[in-house]
Amino acid sequence: MDAEETIRDYYEALRRGEPLYPYFAERSDLVKFGVGERLVGYDAVAEGLREQTRTTEDWTVESRALRVTERDDHAYFSDTVFMSWTDREADHEYALSTRWSGTLEPRTDEWLFVGMHVSAPYVE
Repeated sequence: MDAEETIRDYYEALRRGEPLYPYFAERSDLVKFGVGERLVGYDAVAEGLREQTRTTEDWTVESRALRVTERDDHAYFSDTVFMSWTDREADHEYALSTRWSGTLEPRTDEWLFVGMHVSAPYVE
């Protein structure tokens, strides 16, 4: 699987409500920014993603501008993604246009995220 396939597979896993932490490298310097969070280190990222999977459902993830550059020892990407989901605990539905970027590194026969940033543009 190349880097672009990994990113698209991650989006599909999010839609299906499958575990997301296996897509991330087990590194202490791993950083994942979500719309409202900053997680540092694999343990924090894995726990944050487990909690997200546990408390949310009905994900829509629509990639609108995925760009991926792959090199021998790393890949980087950016995307504009429309997302919607339901927070089961708050009984609230969210819908956001978001911006994604990140870096991946190859591991044997797969690519893993070593950094990810998801944000929503600020609109007044």
